[in-house]
Amino acid sequence: PPATATATATNMTRLFGGRNAEIQLLLGVVGAPLIPLPVQPDHHNDYENPIHKDIKDQPLEMSMAQYIVKQYIAAVGGDRALNAVESMYAMGKVRMTASEFCTGEGSLNSKMVKARSIKSGGGEVGGFVLWQKGIELWCLELVVSGCKISAGSDSKVAWRQTPWHPSHASRGPPRPLRRFLQGLDPKSTANLFARSVCMGEKKINDEDCFILKLEAEPSTLKARSSSNVEIIRHTVWGCFSQRTGLLIQLEDSHLLRIKAQDDNSIFWETTMESLIQDYRIIDGVQVAHGGKSSVSLFRFGENSDNHSRTRMEETWEIEEMDFNIKGLSMDCFLPPSDLKKDDDEDEEEVECGLAANNEKLPMKIRSASLRISSSKILAIVEEEDESEVSEELHET
Repeated sequence: PPATATATATNMTRLFGGRNAEIQLLLGVVGAPLIPLPVQPDHHNDYENPIHKDIKDQPLEMSMAQYIVKQYIAAVGGDRALNAVESMYAMGKVRMTASEFCTGEGSLNSKMVKARSIKSGGGEVGGFVLWQKGIELWCLELVVSGCKISAGSDSKVAWRQTPWHPSHASRGPPRPLRRFLQGLDPKSTANLFARSVCMGEKKINDEDCFILKLEAEPSTLKARSSSNVEIIRHTVWGCFSQRTGLLIQLEDSHLLRIKAQDDNSIFWETTMESLIQDYRIIDGVQVAHGGKSSVSLFRFGENSDNHSRTRMEETWEIEEMDFNIKGLSMDCFLPPSDLKKDDDEDEEEVECGLAANNEKLPMKIRSASLRISSSKILAIVEEEDESEVSEELHET
């Protein structure tokens, strides 16, 4: 009913501090998250790459994973088709929404606010353009409801730029954009999961799947951490159809600890789950042309009354895509001239979507942030993603 819709909109506006702040949170967390670790180029003669070792020489879980990855390579077109791809371009549209916010989770005083889901026609609408050359050169421009976020990598540094935060580099070695692994770049997907282990099987939408798991190594997590923000873990799961061999679900989860001046800590756990759909063949390569993601941001560390969980949704659709773009030069991947490399503010925070100005945070997050350093709250998601909580929560 109209009255209910109006009340819900009012509650969400009060919660996020206005529509612009909500869009900012969405872009910080869902817009440009990165995967947990760099993807190594595929060298077919490199004995150190597990995918090219004799399966019999590996532990069972790793051998099974390598076999599944080889089946995936065959399903998406084979080595010859993948190796023929030197660059790519994709244009698409997205719809995002913050669908739910719950405070006091696990306590007697828990409260929940729900907004219109994407399925019911809610959300902010936008579009994006992606460019990629090889594995390490990429660039994204995403505009949602008139608000733009840019991100990219020149093979030396991964960076992102938003209207509310200066251009900044991600900590640690450059990592690929998560969107490429959502069915757009099969070669990077295969190389990423080459070092994974098989964790078993599960059904996804009545489809029997194998589950492959990959953990970011401690050295990688340390390189992405700072004196105030510690990345405790970052894990990726890929679900590959037993029937088709294709990747149909990508999930990653990462946990951050924000250190406060009083020796207390706030923890942020970000989980993103993406269903990958509508595979079509382009130049002999199977590429996903649509999908949907659900994101959960969970804040905890104090008493349960101060715990909070925010849920977000995104659907995307590829409208144009092509490989081997002529004239795609290095200039397309150069970082902004004002790129900030010495982070006075923790990058993890920027990537999570929770920036230093805690007015940009949901109501309960704002009040809690006053009890720790005001510059140590993230807008969650990849640290990547997101900004630091947004970015690290997804940049991470």
